[in-house]
Amino acid sequence: MLNIWTEKYRPAKLSDVMGENENINRLTGYINEKNIPHLIFAGPQGTGKTSTAIVLAMSLFGDAWKDNFLELNASNDRGIDVIRDNIKNFAKIRPSNDLGFKIIFLDEADHLTGDAQAALRRTMEMFYNTTRFIFSCNYSSKIIPPIQSRCVIFRFKPVDRDGMESRLLYIAENEKFDIDNESLNAICEISDGDMRKAINILQAVRSSGKITPTSIYEISGEVNKDQYKSLITMALEGNFNDARNYLDKMLIEFGLSGIDIIKGMHSSIRNEQIAPKQKLEIIMALAEAEFRIVEGGTDNIQMDALLARLTYIGSEIN
Repeated sequence: MLNIWTEKYRPAKLSDVMGENENINRLTGYINEKNIPHLIFAGPQGTGKTSTAIVLAMSLFGDAWKDNFLELNASNDRGIDVIRDNIKNFAKIRPSNDLGFKIIFLDEADHLTGDAQAALRRTMEMFYNTTRFIFSCNYSSKIIPPIQSRCVIFRFKPVDRDGMESRLLYIAENEKFDIDNESLNAICEISDGDMRKAINILQAVRSSGKITPTSIYEISGEVNKDQYKSLITMALEGNFNDARNYLDKMLIEFGLSGIDIIKGMHSSIRNEQIAPKQKLEIIMALAEAEFRIVEGGTDNIQMDALLARLTYIGSEIN
């Protein structure tokens, strides 16, 4: 049976959570007091929000944590019926522990509808003595103010490169295989602070039997940042047809979407040492193309327009 490494190497205690020392110190204080308020964990995906909620429950309730911890994914169960049924029913049950409260963990809580959040606020008030809520979300601003005001907000940041490399090397050592620095850098670059994504890529490339930067990019469905740089350079130098052919390769052979390519180009251009005016115009062109695609524009047409715009920007500078 194949073990999923994201579960196998999920933190077992708060100190195992990478790169969140300040948050961990604050949560440790709650554990010492054997009590917590309602909490909001906000931040990008793969930064340890769910893991932190689970190890917090384990630290508070010990072996009985599963009996006192309800986890729901709000992106699947996002309507008011879930609040009235699943959550309210669990909140009504008397806690089976000495602390006197249970924990309800709502993952992706920013997907809850407005009505569901309003109903949830009332539930939080009614059952505060026996139930604490932990909300996990990418954007705390999507949680209604009445709920925010009842919670302590913890902000999680992307895992830094040193922390990610350390964890990946630890996993490689435990799984008894070697990974070179170039491959490690490729995983960190693709993951962009998302530890869960990094571990999934590491397991996938290990299963393939060949750990190289090329295989890592192929398995993850990504392309090297140098390729995005080449695409931008072709357009800026006036080679529109070459850039268009290269774009076709990215769309067809690599299977990337227009949004994927724009994000890659954006990441690449931010790190380039080019004229400030040119960089500003390129970033604005990327933002406009992304907006048009998100609003329903066709990838091919909008990407052609983007390359045409970059070619025009290059001609103004040259």
